[in-house]
Amino acid sequence: MDTQDARRAAQLRRAAAAALIGTAIEFYDFFLYGTAAALVFGPVFFPELGTVGALLAAFSVYAVAFLARPVGAVVFGHFGDRLGRKATLVVSLLLMGLSTAAVGLLPGYGAWGWWSPVLLVVLRVCQGVGLGGEWGGAALLIAENAPAARRGRYGAYLQLGPTTGFVLANGVFLVLRLTLDEGAFHAWGWRVPFLASLGLVAVGLFVRLRLEETPLFQAAKAQARSGAEVGAGEDESGRAGAVPVLEVLRGHWRTVLVGCGAITVGYALFYVTTTYALAYATTGLGVSSTVVLSMLLLGAVGKGATVWVSARRSDGWGRRRTLQGATVLAVLWSPVLFPLLETVRRPLMFLALAGALVVLGCLLGPVAAYLPELFPTRVRYTGAALTYNLGGVVGGATTPLVATRLTEAYGTAVPVGWYLVVLGVVALACLRLLPETSGADLAQAGAADAGHRRTPVLGADPAA
Repeated sequence: MDTQDARRAAQLRRAAAAALIGTAIEFYDFFLYGTAAALVFGPVFFPELGTVGALLAAFSVYAVAFLARPVGAVVFGHFGDRLGRKATLVVSLLLMGLSTAAVGLLPGYGAWGWWSPVLLVVLRVCQGVGLGGEWGGAALLIAENAPAARRGRYGAYLQLGPTTGFVLANGVFLVLRLTLDEGAFHAWGWRVPFLASLGLVAVGLFVRLRLEETPLFQAAKAQARSGAEVGAGEDESGRAGAVPVLEVLRGHWRTVLVGCGAITVGYALFYVTTTYALAYATTGLGVSSTVVLSMLLLGAVGKGATVWVSARRSDGWGRRRTLQGATVLAVLWSPVLFPLLETVRRPLMFLALAGALVVLGCLLGPVAAYLPELFPTRVRYTGAALTYNLGGVVGGATTPLVATRLTEAYGTAVPVGWYLVVLGVVALACLRLLPETSGADLAQAGAADAGHRRTPVLGADPAA
């Protein structure tokens, strides 16, 4: 291996580590709210709304961050596509970490009245904006460094970040529930995981500040600079590229919408399993929160394993085919999720939650490689981030609210599973419209699309 190859290999390893560590920290921060919303935020910030009303209010604030995530995708995507991937990832990590720590310092309703939930909304918006810029940049950090034949394999490191963040967030809450009495947990214990974010952010910054810019972005920037010198930057595509979101909305909007539809069921299954099911089991079925958290943590191990397997296999099987198979599994498992949970028998409850998380891992594995492969280099950050986070709005923001309403209306959570089935059928239809991209040359894809704004027909190879 020559010096240049050794340097590229080292850069790829650093990129994979930075994506895993940084994304784990950001998702730790993001998932803290979901767990706290299910366990404590209702009585702390919305005590006058009653049990169901407080839970709906807590989940509504939870949903606000998803609405803010596309804003973060556009803002960070703009600067990431124009200035580089590295700097935007540093800023997104800071925004998320500081907002999370501030939640840990926020007084409850009893001290500040309605100012407390108002400020909670503001901080949750900041969390959403930060995470909206995180995933897309981290995905590109790996995709633009990894060889085409192993892009799915290296993308697995990124997709293990949310799993790691989930385990950290729920693990901290589980320890607190086991070591503190109810009064101490509600008074101050729940704040500890939020304040701990500051230490994790320091670790993430140390890793990310040592990164180099991706070679594909450096090459695209050099090419754009060269084209500007000879007057090539005056054409229509050049002007559109100056504002990446405009080019995405003009020339790639079909890909964004269909891609969003394809990943929505994964978001919905995750937040139904980890947030709504946690709240439903503890408040509706009377199961101890420590029991449910323990089940979710064990199930997350299976999720991590299937993320790794499906991401690696997507290099050989194809991204779309792997996602189609995983979506079929989601459609088959969703109707049995809540009937198993409602038996209140521990083995069956664990089977319900762990099975959903294992299926979810299959869904998530190929996504880190797939979405960046759908867009050319000059708008890849914006396109991938916007697609990913719009899926979060549809699948993540609305699902706990819909689930709460369905359960309240029917007296059982079984209809929630059929809601997931509908989303799965929509995802399968969307996947049929998307191209297969496994092995695509990202540099050629960007170059091939550089002379026009129009998106290739869905179903064609974008690298052709």
